[in-house]
Amino acid sequence: MILRRSVTKIWILTSLLALLFSSSAVGAEIKPGKSCSKVNATKVLKGLKYTCIKSGKKLIWSKGVKFSSKPTTSPSSKSHIDLYTGVNQAIKSISASEEFSVQTSDGRNRSYKIFVPQSLVSAKAAPLVIALHGGLGSASQFESNSALSEYGGSNGFYVVYPNGIGAVEGQTLFQTWNAGDCCGPAAKNNVNDVSFIRTLINTVKATYPVDSKRIFVIGHSNGAMLAYRLACELSDQISGIGVQAGSLGVTNCNPSRPISVIHIHGTADTNFPIDGGVGSGVAGVSFRPARFALDTFAMANKCETDPEVLGDNGNSDLSIYSWKRCQNSAAIRYIIVKDGTHAWMGHPAQSDLAESYVGAPYKKLDSTRALLSFLLSHPRP
Repeated sequence: MILRRSVTKIWILTSLLALLFSSSAVGAEIKPGKSCSKVNATKVLKGLKYTCIKSGKKLIWSKGVKFSSKPTTSPSSKSHIDLYTGVNQAIKSISASEEFSVQTSDGRNRSYKIFVPQSLVSAKAAPLVIALHGGLGSASQFESNSALSEYGGSNGFYVVYPNGIGAVEGQTLFQTWNAGDCCGPAAKNNVNDVSFIRTLINTVKATYPVDSKRIFVIGHSNGAMLAYRLACELSDQISGIGVQAGSLGVTNCNPSRPISVIHIHGTADTNFPIDGGVGSGVAGVSFRPARFALDTFAMANKCETDPEVLGDNGNSDLSIYSWKRCQNSAAIRYIIVKDGTHAWMGHPAQSDLAESYVGAPYKKLDSTRALLSFLLSHPRP
């Protein structure tokens, strides 16, 4: 009886969320010869990349070209790296995060949490990490799930946890971000989350001594998608992004300055498939492949075309791809995790319900520590 009630609860929740998200679906009408709206715009659907081309006086979608997020090269058995270099172990802090709110340019009252380590009492400037929860998550949930506050305490940086837009006005249930194509009410109502994050950065900088060369964004899923959008539209403020399980949700991406990127993605992620397409979650969106976002920033940063292929010390599940010689010391790293699911890697699931939705967390990689190691070693010059 208990099992039947749990299954029924999950079914009802999934059905409700599907109704909330269904209006966000994109890509279903993309077919060769169908009309499109912007020349050179691209979409990826079911492993095929389509481009909006001019045919006579019309704009139409081209014939789909096979597209894979996986690099064609194989990991080297000689070159290995330590993905946790320079980052101390997480330590439970005496300090606790506090919740505040700000008024944004679109007239909304937006809430966020901020963690200030006890060690940061001097006037010395410290890094700032903005942590973006996944779709249906929250600031409190991601703080607990990622252990970023514990890492902030042991490594000396501020952490800000913004809240997305709830499915119901004024409530914090089922929160999402407007990352472009996705997700939910935030995208449907064209919420200006880029402006919100800019306001947050300015607010924190006005209150605390923040190192402007070390402002980073870490995001999961829908939060990863917003992190990519911020890299496109807010590169004058942030130095790098670290994401797990996401890709670009905007068609036009023109960062004003080079920006470093690290991306982690599991091959068993069905919610946000590594090769793109519609996932098993409730978003109903045809996602672009992970590699699409990485190639976009490799080009924007004027990096080498082909990445160096590396392995990890002691973990054969990981394939690591590193783009080098990018403009202004920027760098790009892509970590493919064999059998990794959508769940935040290296940290326990928040509940049985969460695990049933995103899968069991991959245990042999700590996403938080790996992302921090890369980002903190790549400040803006």
